[in-house]
Amino acid sequence: MSAKSAACPQPWNPAIAAIQPYQPGLAGAESADSKPSLKMSSNENPAGPSPKVRKRLSQCLLNIHRYPKGSDQALKERLALRHGLSGDCITLGNGSNETLDLLARCFLSPGKNAVCSRHAFSIYGLVTRLCGAELRLAEANPADHAMPFGHNLDAMAEKIDKRTAMVFIANPNNPTGTHLSAAELQAFLRQVPPTVVVALDQAYIEYAEASCPRAERWLERWPNVVVTQTFSKVFALAGLRIGYALSSASIADWLNRIRQPFNVNRLAQEAALAALGDEDFLRASVLGNQRERERLRSACESLGLRCLPSAANFLCIEFADQAMRVYESLLKLGIVVRPLQNYDLPQCLRVTV
Repeated sequence: MSAKSAACPQPWNPAIAAIQPYQPGLAGAESADSKPSLKMSSNENPAGPSPKVRKRLSQCLLNIHRYPKGSDQALKERLALRHGLSGDCITLGNGSNETLDLLARCFLSPGKNAVCSRHAFSIYGLVTRLCGAELRLAEANPADHAMPFGHNLDAMAEKIDKRTAMVFIANPNNPTGTHLSAAELQAFLRQVPPTVVVALDQAYIEYAEASCPRAERWLERWPNVVVTQTFSKVFALAGLRIGYALSSASIADWLNRIRQPFNVNRLAQEAALAALGDEDFLRASVLGNQRERERLRSACESLGLRCLPSAANFLCIEFADQAMRVYESLLKLGIVVRPLQNYDLPQCLRVTV
């Protein structure tokens, strides 16, 4: 009997059958005819990791036969100092994606629902459906010309009902690059019931600088808020997969109960510590991104293209009905960008700075 014809067990959760696997941006080697490529599809820091990280990793290779530190108190203490919190408010994850998954598994279940923007990070929908919960999508405000396709917080508030357990907000937002002000977010949080967990995804917060509020400063006022951050973007550690959540100590305790032992590997822990110790690299990456983002925007606008306002390290560019044609033409030239059909933005391409 072939593997295809053999009867296979079925998952107990019927939602799994409807889930589409996450589709990452093409890697360079996957570009047309395997030519050398310019990868502008995954919002990585093109500078690569800082010299301090490279040095730290080379020193750690002799110890990779040892298990990583299960709680890594040193990294938690460094993050606590950086964010003005205590170490028991931090949960480490295999990328910030894992912390979002932990939150969903902790607070979502069949009969519950989660609210997010229609044009927001696809992982929110994936982790919601995996828990058997309903995903409630809020439409963007078509009259918002300042932040088109961004979060419509009024529409999101209207989607919240007695079965809502979570709300997902990205600030800055992926894939649009748009952002929300402190006043907008605080007005929204005042409307959210205290029993609803609000996950504020700050993956691109360092690039935003003063444009976006650091929501971890609000945890005492709103203990239902959980902030997620990552080392994948400005810190250039995407390949090592390390992120973290900032929350009340109570929520962190729940998350740490269900996370896998040793979920963050030894090299990732050490690299994150070294990255946090290189402020010069961080500042140079932010300034370089600002400069090149505006240069890219200016070049696109000179061609008559509209770029959405971005506080991140990418631009969302509108091409009307030509988006896929442009994508395929660029791919033939070895330039990899990100089409956005799965974000209900078929007219747009996301281009990493």
